[in-house]
Amino acid sequence: MTGSETPSSFRLAYVPGVTPAKWVRIWHERLPDIPLDLVAVPAAEAPDVLRRGGADAGFVRLPIDRTDLSAIPLYTETTVVVVPKDHLVAAVDEVSAEDLADDVVFHPLDDTLDWERRPGRPAIERPATTADAVELVAAGVGLLVVPQSLARLHHRKDLTYRPVTDAPQSRVALSWPEDATTDMVEDFIGIVRGRTVNSTRGRTQAPAQPKAKKRSDAKGGARPKPAAGKAAGKSSRGASGGPKGGRRGKPRRRS
Repeated sequence: MTGSETPSSFRLAYVPGVTPAKWVRIWHERLPDIPLDLVAVPAAEAPDVLRRGGADAGFVRLPIDRTDLSAIPLYTETTVVVVPKDHLVAAVDEVSAEDLADDVVFHPLDDTLDWERRPGRPAIERPATTADAVELVAAGVGLLVVPQSLARLHHRKDLTYRPVTDAPQSRVALSWPEDATTDMVEDFIGIVRGRTVNSTRGRTQAPAQPKAKKRSDAKGGARPKPAAGKAAGKSSRGASGGPKGGRRGKPRRRS
């Protein structure tokens, strides 16, 4: 096989917490001759990776600057607080940000939540990553509020998590460079949106043919002309050829 015959690959970036396995599997089923390469990137770096051409498309966390990137929002995650299993929060089904006011709550430098006011008491130093913050939670130093997928990603047997009802939420989107919407990007958009293999994928389609006009009668012929001697639109009375105004019905019997 020569270099020109080697199929080009599709490079898909994804941020921590996003699991692209389902879409990757469908890609391999539909396009087995085109390899799909996964590119793991930090959430803060994902938009620049797409702009530099490091990936053809990617799963990112919103908001992002959409000046030169297209994005299709896919889903919104539940926000949770990660706590030790023996913490008081572990005994309830959910909490509010106010319930965390007396606890140290870590806000790592790679935090993906858009806080207006961060809950809890701030730590002396912000952890560099979410993974570092999880280690500190396990050590009993404080708590951590993150999208649920990140809590699952960094799961530990000695930790658990509960939903935070009034915390900001993280939205995940499929994004790609606006000026590089290739056929392969369109293929992947179709997969993510759940289109079937035979459905359109956003590419330019031939214009639909106009529907045939309905026929005027069952045989498809022209409307029949009025019978001879019968004016169109006139009543059918007297059409038998009798004199106008003649008697109708049976004659009376004479006595």
